[in-house]
Amino acid sequence: MRQIVLDTETTGLEHDNGDRIVEIGCIEIYDRRITEHHFHRYLNPDRPVAGGALEVHGITDEFLKDKPRFADIVDEFLAFIEGAELVIHNAPFDVGFLDAELARLDRSPRIQTTDVSSVLDTVALARELHPGQRVSLDALCKRYEIDNSNRQLHGALLDAQLLADVYLLMTGGQVDLGLRLDRSSETDASSGGTQGLDLARLVSRQASDEELQAHQQRLASIQSIAGRCVWLDD
Repeated sequence: MRQIVLDTETTGLEHDNGDRIVEIGCIEIYDRRITEHHFHRYLNPDRPVAGGALEVHGITDEFLKDKPRFADIVDEFLAFIEGAELVIHNAPFDVGFLDAELARLDRSPRIQTTDVSSVLDTVALARELHPGQRVSLDALCKRYEIDNSNRQLHGALLDAQLLADVYLLMTGGQVDLGLRLDRSSETDASSGGTQGLDLARLVSRQASDEELQAHQQRLASIQSIAGRCVWLDD
């Protein structure tokens, strides 16, 4: 499954009042592995950055004046996210701005973000997993022990990188053991076969005492963060 963790920075908070996107940052996750593929652009919004927004992300009008406009990069951006699930923290905000930018292009037929990609809102997911708790990106980084010390100002690519780490931990951490079937001879699930998987190459390995101790410490850490760890239940 291909997912794109996406974040934007803007000139202000109200796209309905003409605020625009000034930065887009995207990180690719494929089969629950963060890849080296990413998309990152600063954009000239053709309007001043509001003072409140400048305090948040520090992106100045002077810095943006020679940057491309959304119309210049839209085809590359849409090609990058096409067919993927977008993972966004407070998705209605970013999707609203993206849809406003797409509407300004006056293309026919007019498209919206959800015509290209599905969307997962990690704020809603975090509220479901941690009811009554703070679900800001900073709060989730603290909960999942992710180092965000470099986040003195918001930045779309940096925030997308942090959210990618948060999302993978929030949804179960690493689940891929690295066993891959040859796609030319994948198992037929309906027949229960094992074509393409070389069982003779699978090695049974016993954990060392040090690894077992580290495993128990990790389970204890999960229990302290989540309130329960099923592997520690009697």
